[in-house]
Amino acid sequence: MDEGQRKRRPVDPMRHHRENGWDYKGRAIYHFTLPVEERFPLFGVIDGESAETAFVRLNPFGRRVCQILCGLAQFYAGKGFALKVLAQKVMPDHVHLVIQVLEPLPQSIGAVVRGFKSGCTKVYKEMYGSGDNAAGVHGNGEDNAADGHERGAEAPMHFARIFACRGSVWEQNPAYYHERILHAPGQLRRMIDYVKDNPRRLWIKSHQPELFRLHRRTEAAGLSFTSMGNHFLLDWPDKQVVEMSRSATNDEVQERLQSVLASAHNGAVTYTAAISKGEQLIARTLREQGYPLVVLLNDGFPKEGSPHERYYKPGGVYFEACSKGQLLLLEPTEQAFLDAGIQTAVEETLRRKAEARHFTYTPIPVTSQRYRFVALIEMAKRLALI
Repeated sequence: MDEGQRKRRPVDPMRHHRENGWDYKGRAIYHFTLPVEERFPLFGVIDGESAETAFVRLNPFGRRVCQILCGLAQFYAGKGFALKVLAQKVMPDHVHLVIQVLEPLPQSIGAVVRGFKSGCTKVYKEMYGSGDNAAGVHGNGEDNAADGHERGAEAPMHFARIFACRGSVWEQNPAYYHERILHAPGQLRRMIDYVKDNPRRLWIKSHQPELFRLHRRTEAAGLSFTSMGNHFLLDWPDKQVVEMSRSATNDEVQERLQSVLASAHNGAVTYTAAISKGEQLIARTLREQGYPLVVLLNDGFPKEGSPHERYYKPGGVYFEACSKGQLLLLEPTEQAFLDAGIQTAVEETLRRKAEARHFTYTPIPVTSQRYRFVALIEMAKRLALI
């Protein structure tokens, strides 16, 4: 998730969604993510000496799934589907597939996804029957010897019991899978790079779990947040807040950027909500140059109790900053937005802005986006004082 994406409520990372009016039989490029039920590592384990050498060591079932993916386009060509697999990756507990529809399809692309999933489940049944002999699902001997990731015999049997109840290896929630449709220039390259980069990202997350743990009820400056990242940044003695008006000129943004960079170079941690384009530019520059950031989100994490909150990780550039300990993400709880001091500070800021423009100040509800964006800045200011 990049800085500008917080202007809208982000989609749950694994929630299936349909685009209204989209022709799912027509030419297009899709990125599908297909998770295993309960995100069980059914296909193999992550291995490698470092993040750069990380790879997925597939077990026998994982190799069969990979074979199905490699033969997917050819199989469906015989059914009148003109497809091309642009990228694919079998991860321990999910599958990525970037696929191009070359010609209008006889059925929705969803039929291809369902067929692939059914084929994998069929292979699982062939290899492990009803599940009673699924203790071999991770392989034995050379397939998984001394790799440090063996979960014990009870783990495969746990999944076998799940399979016996549900009859599919795939996630059974209403989403079934997550899709992204290519719309923008450069998006295809990002899709493919993301798929190829998955083993490295998983290795980093598995070796630095604390930096990617979702914390509920993080308390700071009398406010409550959901958080992820390097919490030691909250205790850093030198802090600065970035606040730029939406109407700031390019010269004003550049002047402020140089000032912020100078303070960051001297050891200051920067707090920002990264809402205006100027704030986003400054946050992006700080991140690219490796300076520490605390970013306040309006609505950036899965809701508490969501089936996918266990597997959440920040996307794209934020992942890299988080893995290096250079980032802390904070999403205020509703109690924080209702804090009396924050409400007073927001009201004073909005009243001052209205008077500067010779408008009559009109109070706005705490549930409005405008209130929340101003509140994020006021929270950043309070945090910078602790």
